[in-house]
Order: sequence, then structure tokens, then C-alpha cells
Amino acid sequence: MADVQAFFDPATATITYLVSDPATKRAALIDPVLDFEMKTARVTTSGIDAILAGAAAQGLTIDWSLETHAHADHLSAGDYVRSKTDAKVGIGALITDIQNTFRPLFNAEDVTADGAAFDALFEDGDTFKIGALDARVLHTPGHTAACVTYVIGEAAFVGDTVFMPDYGTARTDFPGGDARALYRSIRRIFDLPAGTRIFTGHDYPPPERTVPAWESSLAAQRANNVHIHDGVSEDEFVTLRRARDKTLSAPNLILPSLQVNIRAGALPPAEADGRRYLKLPINRLGAP
Repeated sequence: MADVQAFFDPATATITYLVSDPATKRAALIDPVLDFEMKTARVTTSGIDAILAGAAAQGLTIDWSLETHAHADHLSAGDYVRSKTDAKVGIGALITDIQNTFRPLFNAEDVTADGAAFDALFEDGDTFKIGALDARVLHTPGHTAACVTYVIGEAAFVGDTVFMPDYGTARTDFPGGDARALYRSIRRIFDLPAGTRIFTGHDYPPPERTVPAWESSLAAQRANNVHIHDGVSEDEFVTLRRARDKTLSAPNLILPSLQVNIRAGALPPAEADGRRYLKLPINRLGAP
């Protein structure tokens, strides 16, 4: 049985997971976060450093840094984790589509749309090991075209595909997003074994719940998810999801996040003055 430790980042409402095999002390990080202050464009590593220090204190060896997708709301610490631990950075194979979409937006000439920045590109059904634990990859598109779920033992790490039952599901209005694909991906998750524990990538507590949460049971999701509980048809879900998406603004960190995350968490290369820059493409997002 996997040991799961969760670390909530209040600045981005992201949960980073440290998943380990108690028998071998081998571990993986899922969706690690870099600290980023938008007003000053300052990148720091205090949050991920604390997680790495805690892992080391427990005698854990981190073999993997896994991304559920190319996030639009936080900067990945995947490359930093790799530099500190020699972990492999893994992501769904269709990251190449995301790179191909967003490389021109930032004129990111160093980015090759072949996934080479990552160490492992996972296809649907691929398996790998975390110590003696079996891990399996499900391609679960909808939020983005490249989203994956990692099923590790009895735990499923679903990223932004589905949230806590009282909050619902992910938006589908990003490039490559699709509400029908999201419905089918979630139903696929709902078909996992009954004892599966669902770990979500973010939590935005509704007014009646003030404390962040990130773990739910498959039964609770199927019975109580406010968007997609059992009995909600595909057409009903698509209508609800598309209407809700029209009310949403772009994430605060979408521009810095994407240009870092298509590079597996690496910052853009230094320019002629030796400094690194995050770009703001003018008049390229949203309505003209």
C-alpha cells in the first residue's frame, strides 16, 4: 500500500504529493510547485525545499517527479527536483501537443515540440515502478488534451480532472480542452476499483467548507460530486461545464506557468545579458 503525504500550497491552492513505498523507501513527487511572486517576478524554492528535506529525513529516495499535465496556475518544480535528486521527470506523451501550441506564443525557440525536456513520456496504459509499488498511467483528457492520472496501488492522482465532491470538476476552455472528453475521462476514473482513493490536484473550498481537502473516496465522488455524480448524463454535464467555463477568467499565473512548464519546470535560457526573462505576449490571449 502506498504511503501518501500531501502538501498544500496556499498561494496556488495546489497539492503536491509525496508517494512512497514503505518497504523500499523509494518515492515519487507528483505536481511539485516552485514559489513565484508575480509582482516582483521572484522565483524561490522554500516550499519544495521543505518537502525534499522532509523526504530525506524519512530516508526516502525520490526516483520520479511526475506531472499530471502542463499546469496553467503554478510553476512546476520538476526540473529543480531533478537537479537535487536525479529523479526522472515524467508527463503524458501528448505534452508534445501542448509544446507545439504554446511554443510560438512565447517565441520559445529553445523548446522542441518532442517532449525532450522530460525524461519519460507516458502513453495510456503504461506502467512503471516506485520501489515495489506498481504504477499505471491513464490518459484522462478534457481539462487539457494531455492530462493523465497516475494509479499507484489503491490511490489515483487525478490532477485537475476532478476536484473534491463539493467543488466539482475542472474547466475545459483551455486550448485542447473538451467537456465531452472530460466527462468520459471522469467516468473512466469512476470505473476504477471501489476502494480507490482519489487525490485531486487543487482544492478551492466552497463557502460551507473553510478547510482545504484533497482526498475523497470513489464512492463519495460517484454519489456526491456536484457536477458529475452517477445519474448525470454526458449532455447534461457538457451543458453545465460549458456554461460554467464562460464565467471563468484566465488563471493569474497562466503566462509564467506555461512557458516554464513546457520546459519541464526549467526557467527560460539566459539571454545575452546573462539574465533569464519570462515573457508577456501582448494581445495574444483572450478576446481581441
